[in-house]
Amino acid sequence: MGDSRDPYEIAMLDPDRLSFSRGPGGVLQAVVSGNAYREVVVYRAFPFTYATRYISIRQVSGDEIGVVRDIAELDEESRAELLHELQLRYFMPIVTRVDSVKQKNDLWIWELQTNRGPTRFAMRNLHEYTQFPGGNRLILTDMTGKRCEIGDWTALDGHSRKQLKDIL
Repeated sequence: MGDSRDPYEIAMLDPDRLSFSRGPGGVLQAVVSGNAYREVVVYRAFPFTYATRYISIRQVSGDEIGVVRDIAELDEESRAELLHELQLRYFMPIVTRVDSVKQKNDLWIWELQTNRGPTRFAMRNLHEYTQFPGGNRLILTDMTGKRCEIGDWTALDGHSRKQLKDIL
């Protein structure tokens, strides 16, 4: 007969009836209301400013199982596993210092220090490759699709702020 659930209805998952753990090979698995899923995929819902809220849990086929309203409501192990999975899926180094931002020919070259080590970004133009999702947060994307985040540019050191003030 198939699933009679409305495909446009969002199923909010009960945190008391939900658990996440790692299966063989480190695959994220879940138990939802007594139903075991050997492998699940997680997605952040829009807007991405809610990094730990409204997390879509899906089967590998893409069918949505439901949505976790807030990771903070989960038990400690499930919360840790879900956060780890989100970090893997949405890998984005955090900028700790902006060494330089210079225009060379038709490119903007960024020399950055991140929590994952030094990196270099090249952009054709600032407006196309720089996003401002809210507050003082910046998301930088280079021409190859590599991304990093500045959580709050006003909280960076004086040298970094000067580099950014000159271009923002």
